[in-house]
Amino acid sequence: MNTLKLATTMLLAALLAPAAAVADTINGVNTGWMITATALVLFMTLPGLSLFYGGLVRSKNVLTILMQCFAICCIASLFWVVIGYSLAFSEGNAFIGGLSQVMLSGVGENTLSGGIPETVFIMFQMTFAIITPALIIGGFAERIRFSAVVLFTILWLLVVYAPVTHWVWAEGGWLYQMGLLDFAGGTVVHITAGVAALVAAIVIGPRRGFSTQAMPPHNMTMTVTGAGMLWVGWFGFNAGSALAADGNAGMAMLVTHISAATASLVWMTLEWIKYGKPSVLGIVTGMVAGLGTITPASGFVGPAGALLIGLCAGATCFFATLAIKQKFRIDDSLDVFPVHGVGGVLGTFLAGIFASNELGLFSGQGLADGMTIGSQLLVQLTGIGATFAYAGIATYVLLKITSLLLGLRVTSEEETEGLDIVFHNEAGYDL
Repeated sequence: MNTLKLATTMLLAALLAPAAAVADTINGVNTGWMITATALVLFMTLPGLSLFYGGLVRSKNVLTILMQCFAICCIASLFWVVIGYSLAFSEGNAFIGGLSQVMLSGVGENTLSGGIPETVFIMFQMTFAIITPALIIGGFAERIRFSAVVLFTILWLLVVYAPVTHWVWAEGGWLYQMGLLDFAGGTVVHITAGVAALVAAIVIGPRRGFSTQAMPPHNMTMTVTGAGMLWVGWFGFNAGSALAADGNAGMAMLVTHISAATASLVWMTLEWIKYGKPSVLGIVTGMVAGLGTITPASGFVGPAGALLIGLCAGATCFFATLAIKQKFRIDDSLDVFPVHGVGGVLGTFLAGIFASNELGLFSGQGLADGMTIGSQLLVQLTGIGATFAYAGIATYVLLKITSLLLGLRVTSEEETEGLDIVFHNEAGYDL
């Protein structure tokens, strides 16, 4: 009897041992996918966003835009290593993380985060910290001092990006605890960047000649090339946010593509109706609107929901762009707020509707136990409002501090000459 009992105990131990071992080892499939996704998100900024923005400005400022994107990548990377990751994801309080992982303390080759190396998770999140302030430069393109961009980026990452990331994605964050649905950055990336760009455009003021002289993109080929890179890279952005090579990642990739394609066609059609001809700039801007709007909902909705989100994104962001420039006369140079800010708000709100299975049609992931569409929308609106207000107020203060220390705006003579020569003594094209 004792022999049988011993044999049974040994068999159970043998059966349970592999499960325990698996939990403590790296999942190679997931790790491989996350390394790929990380590279795709970095590809969105360098070279995707750089080329997209670079082609939209005038030729005398193209190198300035490329330089700003490149410098922001370097600045955000070091910020993330030194203190950003710790403030965003280490244990702290409901509003900000602690300092336990400053300089990535305690992180090694064998440190895991959900079955993947923590180093990979850190690098993946770093690429989000890179692209978010890079998006903002579209709001003040062609008229800001390079030194101001450097200082503002550091301050903004510290005061705005890291805290909001903690609110939404850290387990102790107050919006995370409320159950906010933001799969890949509707609040963290798009609302914060969009609102910051709007505030910056207002504080710095419009470019000389805004609304009185044409300022067409200098190289649409460059812009379309960058747009294509953004589209491809966005699969890493959204599908990578599943943090695993699984069905959730696959669905996120599918709905991301559906929304982008739909919003592109909606924008193109509206422009065709209004102006008589569809433009290349219109169809690629619609694509970005569709991608930004599906981002917070991408891990929660099905194909039908994505189609409707794309329809809403194309139409809403199109009319928001017209309103910002023509009605409010705000020179958000590269349409950051009406595309990313409005898209982030819209997508975060719609995630609360189309994630639910109550409607029957949209094949959402389903809301948490006890949550109805109404209660979920209240959470979504809370997240939208808090992020919008905090990003706006903090950005205004940081711009004023930057202006006091370094100055924000170039002189009229420098703006006329072009920032490539003024700040970098180089020219991307024969002027």
